[in-house]
Amino acid sequence: MIRTQIQLTEKQSRRIRALAREKGVSLAEAIRRCIDESLVDGARDRTTLFEHAEQVVGAFKDRSKASDLSSQHDRHLAKAYE
Repeated sequence: MIRTQIQLTEKQSRRIRALAREKGVSLAEAIRRCIDESLVDGARDRTTLFEHAEQVVGAFKDRSKASDLSSQHDRHLAKAYE
């Protein structure tokens, strides 16, 4: 193992210590687990990303009742950011 020193905010320290107590592990182990989870989530492959995107397709109502979304998506997107 490599020894490392980090600084946490008060809130981060309280939350990670509470998590360690809840899981019954040391503070160092809780931090390592959080890092591992973060690195796995950040390294999702394209297939997983597409699967997640497919889950939201059609999940939201079109308030403007647009019927030309496939051909005019750029215009609608620009309008949404106005």
